[in-house]
Amino acid sequence: MIFGVKIRFDFFKLLILAVVVTAISSCATAPLPVSQGPATDIIYKPYGTAARQDISHIIGPAETVYRISRMYDVPIDTILKANNIADPKELRIGQKLVIPQAASLRPVIPVFRSSKWRYIVIHHSVTDSGDAQSLDLIHRRRGFDRGLGYHFVIDNGTSTRIDGQIEASPRWIKQSDGAHCNTGGMNECGIGICLVGDFTNEEPSRKQMDSLVLLVNTLRKFYHISLSRVIRHKDVPGKNTACPGDSFPWKEFKDRVKSGR
Repeated sequence: MIFGVKIRFDFFKLLILAVVVTAISSCATAPLPVSQGPATDIIYKPYGTAARQDISHIIGPAETVYRISRMYDVPIDTILKANNIADPKELRIGQKLVIPQAASLRPVIPVFRSSKWRYIVIHHSVTDSGDAQSLDLIHRRRGFDRGLGYHFVIDNGTSTRIDGQIEASPRWIKQSDGAHCNTGGMNECGIGICLVGDFTNEEPSRKQMDSLVLLVNTLRKFYHISLSRVIRHKDVPGKNTACPGDSFPWKEFKDRVKSGR
């Protein structure tokens, strides 16, 4: 009798484990109906409180003059005129623009009508410095023909971007599959967010964490993603990785996401 109880108990443990693994792996097999429309920009208060001033801006992947104008609250025509640009299509990644009388940079998070996105997967770049442009170059050297594999990058202030700045990638703007996690179907249904830095022994900056909470909750609300489906790269079944690093403050992050602060 006791032996029979143990068998049933072990069976139910295995059944629960199978359900969990299947739920995370279901993205790879289930059809994902997508209804994509034009982007809606969700704009938040600026990262800082600096007075308006002329600044320089390096164009990153997926940035258009329209999006840059929204980031700095400066009209498109003003930016084009200040840089002697007749056709906005002339802009290229890495080009330096003068932004006249720019307001403090503010987060602009584009969202799209879609039923595709079911998970949010958190990564670290395992580099001490960088931004979306430099990570795009790294991924292209690794053979990613569409470049940057993440959907969003959160900078640490070591390159062309300020600490905590959120960058949307070309894959996100095009609503394309990611190239950030090749198991569990996460490239197809998981929004990949990468924080610049190596969190093996050090934590992300406070501003990076603030921006991560803001971004994750924006995406969770828009795409109806439960907190249980906000996961680390290493949480994906079949993935042998420590990403986003042993020092990433996961519990603190989840608590902040849950509280919205």
